[in-house]
Amino acid sequence: MKVLVTSGWLNQDFVDRWQADFPNVEFVGGSNEEELMAVAGDVEVAFGSVTENVVKSAPNLKWVQSGSAGVEWMRHAPSLIDSDIQVTNTRGAHATTIAEHTFGMLVFLARRFDETYEAQKRHEWIRGSSTPRTGLVGLTMGIIGLGQIGRAIAKRAHAFEMNVIAVDVNKVPKPDYVSEVRQLDGLPDLMRKSDVVVVAIPITAETRGMVHGELLRMMKPSAYLLVMSRGGIIDEPTLVDMLHNNQLAGAGLDVAATEPLPADNPLWDCPRIIITPHNSPSSDQTRANVMSIMKENLKRYLAGEQLNNLVDKEAGY
Repeated sequence: MKVLVTSGWLNQDFVDRWQADFPNVEFVGGSNEEELMAVAGDVEVAFGSVTENVVKSAPNLKWVQSGSAGVEWMRHAPSLIDSDIQVTNTRGAHATTIAEHTFGMLVFLARRFDETYEAQKRHEWIRGSSTPRTGLVGLTMGIIGLGQIGRAIAKRAHAFEMNVIAVDVNKVPKPDYVSEVRQLDGLPDLMRKSDVVVVAIPITAETRGMVHGELLRMMKPSAYLLVMSRGGIIDEPTLVDMLHNNQLAGAGLDVAATEPLPADNPLWDCPRIIITPHNSPSSDQTRANVMSIMKENLKRYLAGEQLNNLVDKEAGY
């Protein structure tokens, strides 16, 4: 059996570590779409995202294992969505690292580490700040999307003695460490109540542009916005305007509507913002988790067993 490896970061580790575990599996790949199409003719499985052309070049394809939790790449392979091909993702693998990254951003903003670090580079001992520093105890964190990433963030907020509220597209059970969970009809109330708003919801047709300008302007001027899941969910021009007009205490973005973020994008020059290049999932632990999920699913596939982390292709997650 052949497995097509489409994600560049997987190739070397995947083949080197797993070939011995799967002696009857041949791993093939390529560095671009043409090379992938050329070897896809008799593959049953693809590891990584696939394009429409790759799907059409793989008539025997039965299963695609995404290397990420998000599967918005499926929009570029419409025939995959309408087919019997199973798609699985790696949800849960990235949750703890993204949650840690989220709180790194929040503490950076709330404690004004940007000013402190700039003063350090100038060899200046400055205890004051242009804006008051904020403590987290007692603040309300509103989490948009209470999946595995949202819950990992909520656990840490609870440990910081914050009050946690959340909304989700689906009706989800309320964990003990969350005080209130509502569906999307509760989003305006969450935006008004929260001292910290975290976007942790997948990007789908339903959630694209969901946090529009009117909702953003419901936030307290003292609040922080952290966008961790995918770009395209929030209204970025409104965020820029709010930061420049002191209508928000700060923002942290690990994702953007356009990635890489263009050098002339106005987000770069906003005050009280920290931008990271969609690397919140990156860690040794995440990589090990991803590889473990993929390895277990390949074992299950070869044994004819139910796969873990099946994706609802119509829903997009």
